[in-house]
Amino acid sequence: MTLELRAIGKEVGDETHLAEVNLSLPPGVFNVLLGPTLSGKTTLMRIMAGLERPGAGKILSRGRDVTGIPAEKRNAAMVHQQFINYPVWTVFENIASPLRAAKRPEAEIKRRVGEAAELLKLAPLLSRRPRELSGGQQQRVALARALVKRASLTLLDEPLVNLDYKLREELREELPRLFADNDGVVVYATTEPGEALALGGNTATLREGRVTQFGKTAEVYRRPENLFAARIFSDPPLNEARAVKRGGALKIPARGKLAELADGEYIVAFRAHHLSLLNGRAGPPGEAARFSGEVLIAEISGSESFLHVRVDGRDWVSQARGAVEMAAGSRADFAADPRRFLVFRPDGNLAMAAELA
Repeated sequence: MTLELRAIGKEVGDETHLAEVNLSLPPGVFNVLLGPTLSGKTTLMRIMAGLERPGAGKILSRGRDVTGIPAEKRNAAMVHQQFINYPVWTVFENIASPLRAAKRPEAEIKRRVGEAAELLKLAPLLSRRPRELSGGQQQRVALARALVKRASLTLLDEPLVNLDYKLREELREELPRLFADNDGVVVYATTEPGEALALGGNTATLREGRVTQFGKTAEVYRRPENLFAARIFSDPPLNEARAVKRGGALKIPARGKLAELADGEYIVAFRAHHLSLLNGRAGPPGEAARFSGEVLIAEISGSESFLHVRVDGRDWVSQARGAVEMAAGSRADFAADPRRFLVFRPDGNLAMAAELA
């Protein structure tokens, strides 16, 4: 069952929430909506579910126009970031509720609830009520309810955002497996590029209600078609610099694919883990572009560090392995491999993709 969105638009007053959204979402893989807060992800999912009507365009399921069909008449399940469970019902009854609504036989209900509970590690908790559960357990109940329904369309709207780090990591690994046998369409909204990469499948990058790119997740990450998609798919933020190429540019060796660019103005961009701290360390192999900057702050996060630096008036981030301690105001030297550069034209469209991911 492929879900097609054709020229979907939505305006509220003078504000455009969605504009000309065209997507074809296949079954059997995760379809990720990646974008910052207020980029239109939730509005788009509510329209897919039938909870809102679009102002323009239509939705097709299996080739059938379902745009005007209300939510209660669609075979859809939705899990929100704020988990919703029925407080007076046990975990078992919460999970079983869509099956009871569909009037499934009792034996089937017990079997399917039991299977979902085993997968989500809820089997020992089936007799408890939501107030007796932790936040992570309650979110697992909401996920189990969506899973047991075997809906034609499952919508997961940032379902892990309120969970602790360890539980989020566990569920990120589990979710593709949990829905692997689902022949319906699964759509997952997130603000985190790392989450999109972990889930795989396809990703649509959204900015201000517009889809800037859609395709296989790894391909969108490696080859963003425009600067907006590259920015959305970069955390820490993308390092950028304007450059004029006339044989060479911005201390960047204009060799290899860079040499093939026509002379003119460009925006050169690369990700934080491609800006290597030197200061006595070995830089990237080959002829690297070298920079010197002032350290603004050094953030140590477990096994890696993030150095926020100012280079020629531009604020960049370097992601380094290990605990790197550097005082604010100190100088640091960096290098970057030009083969990892993304080069965009002034209008934001891709001019040259990176040779190395």
